[in-house]
Amino acid sequence: MEWRNVLLIALTTTTTTTTTTTTTTTTRASVAVGLLLLVLALGTRTNFAKQAGRVGAMASTEAGEDVAVVFCTVPDKETGRKIASELLSQKLVACVNMIPGVESMYTWEGKMEVSEELILKIKTRRSLVPQLSTAIGSLHPYDVPEVIAVPVVGGGQSYLSWVEENTISAT
Repeated sequence: MEWRNVLLIALTTTTTTTTTTTTTTTTRASVAVGLLLLVLALGTRTNFAKQAGRVGAMASTEAGEDVAVVFCTVPDKETGRKIASELLSQKLVACVNMIPGVESMYTWEGKMEVSEELILKIKTRRSLVPQLSTAIGSLHPYDVPEVIAVPVVGGGQSYLSWVEENTISAT
């Protein structure tokens, strides 16, 4: 959707009033929603359009353009540390956070399962995601390990540069 259209929708929403006692609350909520839509529309216009189509190997022309966050679940802290250590030693990642206390529900071999897991939040280059996925697959105890990459569309430029400086270039 064109950002000007979202702005028009937001402005129209904020000018709608009623004669009930909820007018103030409704108007405040509408203003908040309208502003959120405006921010999202401007962000979409400036960031997402620029990022579209850049999922594969790419050269970074601006700090952070080649950064991704990858999520991977592991069964325990020992496995998480083993995978994180190996990925860091290969410089496939700049940082790995281990987030404990995750309860996962999923279907496996036709049955619903519930497991206590940890999530690894991995910062890397987007161009390294294929190598990273292969490395995780060889280290992970699961038959089908979760490896989900999300492109970073913005953030602190010094941090994004740090991620790129602390990982290898894609081969």
